[in-house]
Amino acid sequence: MNKATLKPRSPEQFTTRAKVLKAMAHPSRLLVLDELSSGERCVCQLVELIGADFSTVSKHLTVLKEAGLVEDDKRGQQVFYRLKVPCILEFMECIETVVKKGCSCRK
Repeated sequence: MNKATLKPRSPEQFTTRAKVLKAMAHPSRLLVLDELSSGERCVCQLVELIGADFSTVSKHLTVLKEAGLVEDDKRGQQVFYRLKVPCILEFMECIETVVKKGCSCRK
């Protein structure tokens, strides 16, 4: 990806990007993204991982899906989720670099 691809050309592009970032801006949703980096998971596994009720986890998954970060696959009574854009993991690594280099948010 070159720099020309990253430059927003309109206010709408900033708005769209902000919606994706906002979808990620919750600890439970970051946990889901991290877990899905290892492969797809059913909702029941994510409920156990997060430690929240099914409806709360479903709402988090809906936010991530509407932002285009995950996709689902219904198999019988179970729904499995996987990363739709694995490149999001590169962004997560970038965040870790910021944190390790002295982010003041760790106080």
